[in-house]
Amino acid sequence: MNNDGFTYKVGTLIEDLGKLGIITKILSSGALKTEISTIKWRNNYEISYNDGDVQIIAESTFMKLVANGQIKILSAETIA
Repeated sequence: MNNDGFTYKVGTLIEDLGKLGIITKILSSGALKTEISTIKWRNNYEISYNDGDVQIIAESTFMKLVANGQIKILSAETIA
C-alpha cells in the first residue's frame, strides 16, 4: 500500500488512553468506500485495539493526539 504523506506505517504500536493498539491500515484520501465525505477525502489510519475495537482516525487528528500526549507511540515505525 502506498504510504505517501503518512508519518507512521502499518505495524506501529500505540497506547491510546491506556489501551494498546496497532496501526493496521493506511487509508489514503479517496481510498475508503464510504458516502461520508469527511472520512472519504482525508488521509486516515485504521487502528485495531487489544480489546477488539477497530477505529478509523484522520491522520491530522492522530498527529494532534500524539502531540498532546493522549496517544503515545510505543514503537517508532516511521516512514523515512
